[in-house]
Amino acid sequence: MNTNAVTAPQWVLPPHTAALIFDCDGTLADTMPIHYHAWTAMLGRYGIPFSEEKFYSLGGMPTARIIRLLADECGVVVSNVEAMVEEKEAAFLVQLETVQPVQPVFQIAEQYRGMLPMAVASGGYRNVVRQTLHRLGVVDWFGAIVCAEDTPRHKPEPDVFLEAARQLGVPEPARCVVFEDTDIGLEAARRAGMLGVDVRPWL
Repeated sequence: MNTNAVTAPQWVLPPHTAALIFDCDGTLADTMPIHYHAWTAMLGRYGIPFSEEKFYSLGGMPTARIIRLLADECGVVVSNVEAMVEEKEAAFLVQLETVQPVQPVFQIAEQYRGMLPMAVASGGYRNVVRQTLHRLGVVDWFGAIVCAEDTPRHKPEPDVFLEAARQLGVPEPARCVVFEDTDIGLEAARRAGMLGVDVRPWL
């Protein structure tokens, strides 16, 4: 766990903050139960187990990486990872209309839209992330939307957050605040030199 993460339920903007960066799934959007259902529906056809605890521990990793990791762990040979990715993401999108915002985080984004540069930095794929943000009606709130396709390395590596700061024109990572709902995401924020806000106590 990132010991520098802010966990207080009443959040105050730190002095000298230059930008806010939000994870999407489980942070801005209450999507994690829907994603888990899509995962288990897809993986069940391949005989690959995926416990809920494991699912949450891998939050922030791209779908293809998770598939390869799980398949290796249980000794299942998968021949077409991209087809599995497409199947899983399609199963999620069928339920997109049921997605609701995570209100405490949503309210912070709403409060600072137009006041501070803001970005979304996600381990998800751009098509799904953008559709999720459209569902919430917030896609135009963000000056940058950085997704799995945009960086060679993914959370817990810092690349996605550093790229978001670069696109926002903020040269000092320490002046960025990151909102996250997973240990992996908070570790990525720490490695980026940014302040991580753990939103889980607010849920």
